[in-house]
Amino acid sequence: MTQDELKQAVARAAIAYVVENEIIGVGTGSTANFFIDELAKIKDKIKGTVASSEATAARLRGHGIDVLDLNDVAEIAVYIDGADEIDNSGAMIKGGGAALTREKIVASVSKQFVCIADGSKLVDVMGKFPLPVEVIPMARASVARELAKLGGTPKLRLKAGTDEAFVTDNGGNILDVAGLSITDPKALEARINQIVGVIAVGLFAVSGANVCLLGTAEGVKTLKF
Repeated sequence: MTQDELKQAVARAAIAYVVENEIIGVGTGSTANFFIDELAKIKDKIKGTVASSEATAARLRGHGIDVLDLNDVAEIAVYIDGADEIDNSGAMIKGGGAALTREKIVASVSKQFVCIADGSKLVDVMGKFPLPVEVIPMARASVARELAKLGGTPKLRLKAGTDEAFVTDNGGNILDVAGLSITDPKALEARINQIVGVIAVGLFAVSGANVCLLGTAEGVKTLKF
């Protein structure tokens, strides 16, 4: 099976976790896009959605699915999103699609986090995928120096094909930190959160996934944490 076929398989499987007549949190990225396309088929059975990025909101609206402002929502039944890496404890690296801050906010309001990913994303130790850290633009150099002290190599994310810094939906910049071996994800998440100028770190460990639907050649495997 191709990677897209694996993503489509887990997106279909995730529909079983959609709670009828409730609000659903929707993530960002290629796997989440497959889920949005599946969700469109049952859009009349849900109350609405909360999107983790402008791109996700646009795709949801394109399917005629209601997108609500999180400030108008008390709670979300389930949040469904992909991951760049996930370990055996349910901790994840997210932010390859640059939506880590809003993803973390929406996930924090959700009763359950269902991660949907292809089998290549499951690792014993995270860090091969560079860890995204969203920062206030004026602090990106000072934050980069602090991140380097943790043993990683921070690199400013650029707009594709340019020398300009990539700007998130929140007006932040992203430092992608390569070379980390993340053996204690919760401790590292807490430490990076304490660096002045950090908006959010793409480690979802303190509050990780409750369930991971993993696409493999043998079918969709369900991991519970």
